[in-house]
Amino acid sequence: MNPRLTLASSVVGAVVVALDGTVLTVAQPALQRDLGASFAQVQWTSTGYLIAVASLLVFAGRLGDRHGHHRLFGIGMLGFGAASAGIALAPGIGWMIGLRVVQGVFGALLQPATLGMLRAAFPPDRLRTPIAVRTAAIGVAAAAGPVLGGALVAGPGWRVVFLLNVVPAIVLGGLALRVRPARHVSPVRLDVPGALLLAVTLASLVHALVALPGWVWTAATATVTAAAFVRHERRTAGPLLPPDVIGSAAVGSALGMLVAASAALSGSLFAGTFLLQDTLGLDPFRSALVSLPLAASMVLAAPACAVLLRRVGARRTTVAAMAVLALGILVLSRETAIELLCVAFALVGAGFGTVMVAATHVVVREAPVESAGVAGGLQQTAMNVGPVLGVAVATALMGTGGDPARPPAVLAALALAGAALGRALPGRHAITPDDHGHSKDRTRVPAQR
Repeated sequence: MNPRLTLASSVVGAVVVALDGTVLTVAQPALQRDLGASFAQVQWTSTGYLIAVASLLVFAGRLGDRHGHHRLFGIGMLGFGAASAGIALAPGIGWMIGLRVVQGVFGALLQPATLGMLRAAFPPDRLRTPIAVRTAAIGVAAAAGPVLGGALVAGPGWRVVFLLNVVPAIVLGGLALRVRPARHVSPVRLDVPGALLLAVTLASLVHALVALPGWVWTAATATVTAAAFVRHERRTAGPLLPPDVIGSAAVGSALGMLVAASAALSGSLFAGTFLLQDTLGLDPFRSALVSLPLAASMVLAAPACAVLLRRVGARRTTVAAMAVLALGILVLSRETAIELLCVAFALVGAGFGTVMVAATHVVVREAPVESAGVAGGLQQTAMNVGPVLGVAVATALMGTGGDPARPPAVLAALALAGAALGRALPGRHAITPDDHGHSKDRTRVPAQR
């Protein structure tokens, strides 16, 4: 598959997953009434999917390193589309929850592959633009999802929502499976015990954050299995997380920034929804219009970040972007004028969009080609765990009184704490050695600080 088709596949794969999540939120009230489901059952349509995705992303990335990212992407897209079609025909809420878990499994297969394919197709010094395009497309999906989902729910009904991604999933999945495996695909060992321990750890962590009434047991399970996972990884000859990935200070810092930024964004949006609708009295449609600058600035920030990375480096770009994100969160919590709220949403979108492009670029670029899938899995794990953490923090801070003005200060502080991690990222003078045209097989980009 040529680089342009690879980029198109990566973008569409990311958009399919992003669109699925946003339109589901709009469709949940209607499907609850239609299927006669309880609120807890409806919540599990999201929670079941999230647990399946978060627990399998890293192992799925390793499978891509071993068997080829295009192959995993193809299988993931076909399975995701088939599960979506099944959900549209689900006769009851139990079937829907089960199919959402299945959809999460295939989503875990395709998500790391969208980044692994880019790492294999583009030299490291040309990754900025593809990642920026992918991020901008996700921003468009985030903006269009609620509007499109609302129109479909109000018209043909909620079941049609899940048919949106069936055709593109089948077409691109089929094309990807026709690609011959690249010669440089590495016969890496599969650390199945490590994968199981990590899966249980992440699944328990996500469940502890989502299902707060029962968090004690799942949190204890996550702690025990995490300790066992670390012990196992230190002793095994073929660890699930290769040292050349997790041993990089830049990769670790970039992942930490992604968790902090996505947590701050999601927690602020969760609290901001109550602020706009309960405190300011806006209806859902006007609330959506007020928040549109967030998606617009996120789309614009993606190509701008590609330029900033080239001119000032990842370190300054991410630190400044995290500060902009924190400022936007604080303005959002303290202003009531519609114009200023729009400005606040624009700041939040610009800051988050920039951090997402820059930090993802560091994670993908710094990883060796033979570990690109693991790096993609770690990036996607950060982007899945961060929002769950942010919403959990916002929910806990709002408390029984439901005061949406309490979480922003803590979430803004979290964003600023994440900015401190940017000091470990490459500066402006990161260089690319002359490897006679084989730069995409390079394992590390040294940085002159």
